[in-house]
Amino acid sequence: MSEFGPLIPLAGMAVGLVAVLGWVFTTWLRVKHGYPLENSWGKAIHPVASTETTERLRLIATENAQLRAEVASLKDRTAVLERIATDQSAQLDRQIESLRDIKVN
Repeated sequence: MSEFGPLIPLAGMAVGLVAVLGWVFTTWLRVKHGYPLENSWGKAIHPVASTETTERLRLIATENAQLRAEVASLKDRTAVLERIATDQSAQLDRQIESLRDIKVN
């Protein structure tokens, strides 16, 4: 037990250092991505928004709306194509055409 005595304080300091570095890293990530920080009482502290941040958020919202409209359009087009592909009359037409292509002996 005496040979591990000096290692106990070093292990404690290492654990403390890892905890502090983890806290610094998570705080940096929150600030980077715009999440609110918390004070010592758990109350949210919102970062101050600059005009650049506001403009960037507006552009992102505009792009998001455009992408949503494009996805809706693609869903509509896909539904039409699925309906055409699964239509019974279209299948019958394909079968008739395939029979015409077969050479008669």
